[in-house]
Amino acid sequence: MDIVIIMAGYALVINLSLFIMMGLDKRRSKKGSWRIQEKKLWLFAALGGAFGGWIGMNVFRHKTKHTSFRYGLSSLTLLYIAVLGYLLTQFYL
Repeated sequence: MDIVIIMAGYALVINLSLFIMMGLDKRRSKKGSWRIQEKKLWLFAALGGAFGGWIGMNVFRHKTKHTSFRYGLSSLTLLYIAVLGYLLTQFYL
């Protein structure tokens, strides 16, 4: 059960981090200041923060015109949900 708590904590932190990064990048884009690299946004998404990135994209209306972000974050989110569902059924049910 400890691993579930650790993984839930990790998921919360990585998703919240990407959500905040999307908001910061949107603010910086409006001000014309230094931006967060797309590579870094994708890295956080690939490390498990895709859902937070997707929520941030919609809340802040940021990167919504980028097809790669619209479909990529959605696809990664669905993939992570499928993997999580599989792992839960294999090890906990």
